[in-house]
Amino acid sequence: MNHTEANQSGHFLPLSCPERSVSTVYVLLYVSAAAVVLLTVFGNLLVIISVCHFKQLHTPTNMLILSLAVSDFLVGALVMPTALIWITESCWIFNRIFCICYVITTYFLTGTSIHNVALIAADRYFALSNPFLYARAVSVNTICLVVLCDWCILFSYNLALHHFDSNFKSAVKCPEDFVALDEVWSLVDLLLIFVFPCSVIIILYVLVFVIAKKHATAIRDLNVHTTVQTPKNDIAMKSERKAAKVLGIVVSVFLACLFPYFIYSLLGKAIEIEAESFQKVLILVYLNSTINPVIYALFYPWFRKCVKLTLTLQIFNTDSALMNVL
Repeated sequence: MNHTEANQSGHFLPLSCPERSVSTVYVLLYVSAAAVVLLTVFGNLLVIISVCHFKQLHTPTNMLILSLAVSDFLVGALVMPTALIWITESCWIFNRIFCICYVITTYFLTGTSIHNVALIAADRYFALSNPFLYARAVSVNTICLVVLCDWCILFSYNLALHHFDSNFKSAVKCPEDFVALDEVWSLVDLLLIFVFPCSVIIILYVLVFVIAKKHATAIRDLNVHTTVQTPKNDIAMKSERKAAKVLGIVVSVFLACLFPYFIYSLLGKAIEIEAESFQKVLILVYLNSTINPVIYALFYPWFRKCVKLTLTLQIFNTDSALMNVL
């Protein structure tokens, strides 16, 4: 059902939403939505505090993790509350200006999050494939400059995308019509925001796994020639299995969260997806920001230690920034 109508000036006003009785299910939906938002915001905030506060964590790779956490934090703080209210109420209750800001913010932050994941993949591949050149060429300042340029380019791209997209200019129903790009811009957005970064992520992570497997095999062969009775062989094999597991989780979750939306972006009008299905697709995109702290931070032992220090307020102690967290 369309809950918006256009007035004579061309601006739509939200129609009143269907009256709801305050039922247990209705309250549970809002409680669940609040829990998801708090988990996203709090999880990414812990990553931000950890990397910013502890000087030992000021490394190039952690700057990329920080950038990812910032984009995901902003998704949780600025995008997810509005989207979950829209889904819970089954209609758009805000005005047109808010809708435009919501759509542009959604595109910008989710795109930034995707590109941050791709940058992390490139960083890990470069560090593993050529560690000596990486140590000389890549610094914290270099990564910060790359991240800043990436954010600025994506912001400019999204402004241009919505300025030139014909569907965005003529949209009446909010926000479904605003998010559904025309055919040309759908293809451009699919290539730049999904196909390219996804290809980078998959290819580089496969290469990282191959290199890690070669290193583990070399260590195992070395142990065979030096001493037979050693647990290092088991450690090498466990390292291979862990690398494969992490790689599978990263790629699978990333694609599962983002692929359905870009299918809709490209084919949504042709296959006439209903609004409820479109909302579920969006929620998957946002949930990627909820899961990212688990995938990219909780696998690191230093993060668990930083969380403990933060929650126990030890970060307010003198010289806590110099504490050993590795």
